Amino acid sequence: MPILHAVVLGLVQGLSEFLPISSSGHLILVPWLFGWDDFAGYEGAESIKKAFDVSLHIGTLIAVVAYFRRELAVYIREGLLMVVRRDRPATVEGRIAWLLLLATVPAALVGAVFEKQIDEQLGEPWIIGVSLIVFGLLLWWADQQRGARKLEQLRVADAVKVGAAQALALNPGTSRSGITITAARWIGFDRDAAARLSFLMSVPVIAGAVLFKAVRLAQDGIPDGLVWPMIVGIITSAIAGWFAVWGTLALLRTQTFLPFVIYRVLLGVAVLGIAASGWR
Repeated sequence: MPILHAVVLGLVQGLSEFLPISSSGHLILVPWLFGWDDFAGYEGAESIKKAFDVSLHIGTLIAVVAYFRRELAVYIREGLLMVVRRDRPATVEGRIAWLLLLATVPAALVGAVFEKQIDEQLGEPWIIGVSLIVFGLLLWWADQQRGARKLEQLRVADAVKVGAAQALALNPGTSRSGITITAARWIGFDRDAAARLSFLMSVPVIAGAVLFKAVRLAQDGIPDGLVWPMIVGIITSAIAGWFAVWGTLALLRTQTFLPFVIYRVLLGVAVLGIAASGWR
C-alpha cells in the first residue's frame, strides 16, 4: 500500500469521523473514485482491509480522547465513584458517564448480530449516494428545531433515542456523527450540546469497535508491507480528527449544519451520477 494512499485515507477518516458526512462512506468512495485496489495482492484481502480500518479508527479515538481528555477524566472518575461509593450523592458527570455507555448498546448489539449482512449487503456506491442525500436532508430538518437543552440535561430516554439512531450509522453513508446529532437536535438539544454528545458517544463506540477488530488482527497478524501504512494512517487520522472536532465546535458557535447538508447532497448526487454512467 503506498504511503500516499495511507495519508489520504487517514485524512479522510479523521475529518469525516466527526464531521456529519460519513467516514465509512468516504472510505469506500475515495478508493472507488480513484480506482485504488491496495489490498488486491493480499490473501484474505477483505480482512486485511478491515485491519487497516482499525488503524484509522485508533487515530480518531486518540483524537477525541485528546480533545476531551479533561471532561473524560471527570466522567470516568465520577462514573466509577457512583459504583464503589453508593452512599455518595450521584453527580451530573457520573450520571452522564453511564448514559454515554447506555447509548452505545443499540449499535453494539446490531453490529454484533448483523455484521455479516452489513458487510455483504451494504456499502454499494449507489446506496451510499442515496444515504448521503436522505440523511443529509434529515439533518437539515432536525437542525431547524429550536432546541436549547444542554448536555447536563441528558436523560435515560435521550440516551436510548440517540443510541438507537446511532445504530443506523452501521449503514455506510448515514454518518455516525450526523445521525446522532440529528437525533439530539430533534429531541431538543442545542447545536453545541448535540455535537458534544455525538463526539463523547464516539469514545466507547470506537474503542469497542477497535478492541473487537484488534483481537482478530492479533490472531491473524499484520501482513508484510502494511505496518508503516498503518502507522502513518494512525498519525494522520489522529491529527485530522482533532482539528475536525475543534473546527466543528468552533463553527457551530455561529453557523448551522447547512454547509454539511449541502456537501452531502452534492456528493450524493455526484456519486449517483457516476454510478449510473458506468464510469466506475
